[in-house]
Amino acid sequence: MTVVLMGFMGAGKSTVGYMLAEKLGLPFVDIDILIEHRTRRRVRDIFSEDGEAEFRRLEHEAIVEVLSGTDAVVALGGGAVEHPGTREALRNVIAVHLEVSYEEALLRIGNDDLRPMMARPDIRDVYDRRLGVYSEAADFSVKTDLRRPEEVVEELAGNLSLGKPSG
Repeated sequence: MTVVLMGFMGAGKSTVGYMLAEKLGLPFVDIDILIEHRTRRRVRDIFSEDGEAEFRRLEHEAIVEVLSGTDAVVALGGGAVEHPGTREALRNVIAVHLEVSYEEALLRIGNDDLRPMMARPDIRDVYDRRLGVYSEAADFSVKTDLRRPEEVVEELAGNLSLGKPSG
C-alpha cells in the first residue's frame, strides 16, 4: 500500500508521514528532501535560481518515480498536486489531504525562509486555490488544526485499516 499525504505548508505532511510510515512498517519518502538529495541543492535555491516551473518539473518526475516503486508513505510538497500529471499518478495510490486552516498554517510556519512560497504576496489566493485541488485529488481528508501529530496518525491508521475514511 502506498499512502500519499498532501496539503498546504504547515499541514504536518512530513511529521505525520514519518510517524505513519513507522507505524505501518513502510519506508517514508519526503519528495522535497528527495529532490534536495538528488540535485544537491536546497528547494529554496532551485526556486530562486531556476524558478518555480523548473522545481515543479523536478518534483513531478520524482513523484512519478516514487509512486511507481515499492509501497511507501510519501509526503508531497504543498503545490505538487497542481500538476495534472501528478494528480493522474495519485489515482493508483491512497491520497490523503491533511487539512490545515490558513491561520493555523501561518502559526506553524511563521516566517520560515526555507519556504520560498511564503514570500509570495498572493499566498492566501494560492491557499484558497489549492484547497479545491486537494479535495479533488484526495481519497479522504483529515483535519490537523489543534491536533497533535500522534492523533492525526491514529486517525489515519484507523481509516487505512478499515479501508474507508471517517470524513
